Amino acid sequence: MLAKAGRQPRKPRFARAPRPPAERDRLVQSRAEAEAAITEARKSHERLREAVDLLPQGIVILDPEGRYVLWNKQYSEIYSKTADLFAEGARLEDTLRVGVARGDYPEAAGHEDEWIAERLQKLYEPGKRHEQTLSDGRVILIEERRTDDGGVVGLRVDITELKQREASFRLLFDGNPVPMIVCALDDERILGVNDSAIAHYGYSRADFEKLKIRSLQAFDSEPPWTTDRSSEEQAARTWKHVKADGALIDLAIYSRELTYDERPAVLLALMDITERKRAEARLAFMAQHDGLTGLPNRNRLRQTMDEMLQHSRRGSEKVAVLMLGLDNFKAVNDTLGHAVGDKLLRGVAKRLRSTLREEDALARLNSDEFAIAQSGLTRPEDAVGLAKRLLEAIADPYLLDGHSVVIGASIGIAMAPGDGDESEKLLKSADMALSRAKLDARGTFAFFEAALDARAQSRRKIEVELRDAIQNDVLRPYYQPLVDLSSGRITGFEALVRWPHAERGMVSPAEFIPVAEETGLINPLGGLMLRRACLDAATWPDDVRVAVNLSPLQFRSGNLLSIVTDALKHSGLPPRRLELEITETLLLEKSAQVLATLHALRALGVRISMDDFGTGYSSLSYLRSFPFDKIKIDQSFVRDLGANREAQAIIRSIVSLGKGLGVIITAEGVETEAELSCLRTEGCDEGQGFLFSKARPNAEIISLLTAQRGIDAADEDAALVA
Repeated sequence: MLAKAGRQPRKPRFARAPRPPAERDRLVQSRAEAEAAITEARKSHERLREAVDLLPQGIVILDPEGRYVLWNKQYSEIYSKTADLFAEGARLEDTLRVGVARGDYPEAAGHEDEWIAERLQKLYEPGKRHEQTLSDGRVILIEERRTDDGGVVGLRVDITELKQREASFRLLFDGNPVPMIVCALDDERILGVNDSAIAHYGYSRADFEKLKIRSLQAFDSEPPWTTDRSSEEQAARTWKHVKADGALIDLAIYSRELTYDERPAVLLALMDITERKRAEARLAFMAQHDGLTGLPNRNRLRQTMDEMLQHSRRGSEKVAVLMLGLDNFKAVNDTLGHAVGDKLLRGVAKRLRSTLREEDALARLNSDEFAIAQSGLTRPEDAVGLAKRLLEAIADPYLLDGHSVVIGASIGIAMAPGDGDESEKLLKSADMALSRAKLDARGTFAFFEAALDARAQSRRKIEVELRDAIQNDVLRPYYQPLVDLSSGRITGFEALVRWPHAERGMVSPAEFIPVAEETGLINPLGGLMLRRACLDAATWPDDVRVAVNLSPLQFRSGNLLSIVTDALKHSGLPPRRLELEITETLLLEKSAQVLATLHALRALGVRISMDDFGTGYSSLSYLRSFPFDKIKIDQSFVRDLGANREAQAIIRSIVSLGKGLGVIITAEGVETEAELSCLRTEGCDEGQGFLFSKARPNAEIISLLTAQRGIDAADEDAALVA
């Protein structure tokens, strides 16, 4: 319809009225804000996806219908075989069914529907974490939580390496021969034990799991992992546990914290060291006790004495040390054997212990010596009473293996603090007193005196200086002539050791030879003199011999034959010109080794002489045991021979014996013409003594031999003229 002329056009019947400008602006603004919110939401979603992609765990978010809303990259990698099915809005149940059909979940094989139903139940009714094994062997830990809108947030962690470590731990734990226990850190309850622990302790597995670690500990109130000690200190500590049968065992415990069945726990490795501790105790006992008698040894005695002395310093009481030595114990060993000797020592130890108080110390120091330390004494007479009781206790006969054995003893006594205020000093003082008691009269006791210490110090000084003299070749052989009594000619020389001392002059052999024998220096000293004598004698005329004394101790070294052989070889001296002198003391030992060495030396060509004949025991029997080349009559039979008819008869018998055996008889210590005349009358072959000459250095000996050679030449010329 057209509008009439002059009229305004009529509005359409249904036309909308135009919006006011302000409303239109608000609408445009709202639309822009909505679009901006949507854009921002998309950005937040992308940021959320980027954030969850950075997480090391797999993350999945499902809506209340179980449809995928969001998942991260790690989740896709864990379920890589079904990742192609992941899409927003896709149902988890569908992906599970496809995965089961593909064989991605080996645990579902044979009961697929049941497995899927169980899995979905865990999804919609989440509770504890659970594990899932995939077809490639990986193990996934699943933890899921419901959201406020009914959706699900799921966490996936690949725990394959953890499970492998757990399997390794289980293998090492269950099959380990060392008993192992796992305890909870919070309540100390035992969570697990291996088979070795069950076998070692005697508890069943069920019994173990009812106990706490303190239930096994015998004395300790704290568990073994709560100490502040270092691992080394912890391992060095000894714990005592109680087994099911009540037996105590010693343990070294090693601990390490871990997680066991999702609980903080500690693993205990229990090393049974009971036998080791017993062995250590035995070794410690042996280190401080005598193996034969079980008595303390010197070290243990010194410790006890130190305690006694420390206590005595706080008061006026004295400490007595008694050194007890058995008399002639060696004779018991030699005649009845070492088995009887050992039983005798045990019997002596038992009697000594029964005679003493409980607080008195008793120790065995060496083969036949014991020491007693007693405190609380007020005067020396108290020690005398104790010494007498000990001697009486020992004196009664011992019945051993059918033999009635009687043994005596001597005792040396030292008192603290007068004779020393230290244990070692007291023992030395008592030892010196014992030596005096044995020297004066066996079977008694003697107190230490300062003079004994002075003599001991002097002896020690001689030992030190003698050792130095041997090392620096200070000692010299001097030679005393051996004279043929029928012709007056020198047939040889005896080498006698001399010690020219820088301060003391010439030291007497009577001072240093006993020290050399006691300290073992006689071996290097004797070897030195033998070598020097052979070298000197090699420069003498061929018919002049040299005689060298041998100590019995040189035979015990076992290398005497080689020493003699080396000396002869080095000097070039013919063996027939060397004469070795031994005493009857050597043959007292009745040693097969000694006789074998003597025969070997004689087979070498060396002459063997018996020195000091008549002063020992059973001399005639020794002449049967070895074919000596010479017998030397001791000077005690030669002294005042001219006025002593008994001595003349003895000399006559010895000379007659020598002629019958075909050996040369030499008389020592000839000092007067009367003695020489008697010896010639009795037919003695050789003489030696100051009447002919004192011992002289080698330079003077050469002069003597030169003079004798001149006399021999003059006699030959006179014979030619005649």
